[in-house]
Amino acid sequence: MNEEIEEVENDEEELFEHYKIISDPGQEIIRIDKFLLDRLPNTSRNKIQNAAKNGTVLVNGEKVKQNYKIKPHDEVSIVLPYPVREIELIPQNIPIDFEYEDDSLVVVHKPSNMVVHPGYGNYTGTLVNALVYHFENLPYRIQDYFGRPGLVHRLDKNTTGLMVIAKTELALTKLAKQFYDRTTERRYHALVWGDVKEDGTITGNIGRSLKNRKVMTVFPEGDHGKHSVTHYKVLEQFGLVTLIECKLETGRTHQIRAHMKHLGHPLFNDNEYGGDSIVRGTPSAKYKKFIENCFDLLDGQALHAKTLGFEHPVTGEYLRFDSELSPGFEAILQKWRNYTLPEAD
Repeated sequence: MNEEIEEVENDEEELFEHYKIISDPGQEIIRIDKFLLDRLPNTSRNKIQNAAKNGTVLVNGEKVKQNYKIKPHDEVSIVLPYPVREIELIPQNIPIDFEYEDDSLVVVHKPSNMVVHPGYGNYTGTLVNALVYHFENLPYRIQDYFGRPGLVHRLDKNTTGLMVIAKTELALTKLAKQFYDRTTERRYHALVWGDVKEDGTITGNIGRSLKNRKVMTVFPEGDHGKHSVTHYKVLEQFGLVTLIECKLETGRTHQIRAHMKHLGHPLFNDNEYGGDSIVRGTPSAKYKKFIENCFDLLDGQALHAKTLGFEHPVTGEYLRFDSELSPGFEAILQKWRNYTLPEAD
């Protein structure tokens, strides 16, 4: 077998596998589901057929059905959810702030200090634990589900804001493809250290730091990491800190945090990227106290997923949601407005 098989990395969406397979010149003509079943690890014909029904199996750039016959030199791409990890999902009656819900999906407001899904050291108290409880109390059960309640993207533990979660396999696969194709709209508000003078774009490969595997860093193009792009716009200037809006083109782990750190403007109160100490300003006793009082209002970085837009996986309607900043974030902005007010006079 000489086919070229590439697993396309797409990090925030690591809940999904993205494969590209090019059949070899001597490929026999067989159904695509059988072709893929022989080549993809840890999958089943049912999952492949469902992916085809949901429009995430493409041959030479065109959607095909599960009975499509593979020919030599065909280029096949497919999106599949990763196999479920062996983690017991414990339903927990944790309050969830729902922005929207229908039979296919929910949009929720994730609070600060909440991990999205269970993992090492966080097996309970996560958003997924809360969602499992909610889904189990719906009037119907989701069959042949993937173990995680429809996660197609994630937010860091202390990042607040909007997330969409699928409730059916169809919604899960179609939403995942939108995130992979970068057709969703995601806008964040961030408070960063320093006086950002004008709008801009940060482009740079993001990968795990070679010195500290818990954080991400920006590498020169073509070196380590994965291609990533963040567009930012200045919303409000306070001299020592700046409120910006970030629009994501890609969805890498800690993308905004790593990009702004690389730019010399770490996020305010970001303890992993150097923003939880005084980065700008003369450290007088009064100023130190002011900053400490601001830090106390947030569990971590001043980052909020404010706007989320996507095409409904069933109706095709474009849905766009906008959320208010968390109370702590808003309180910090008001403190900075009051702090800089005398200078404006």
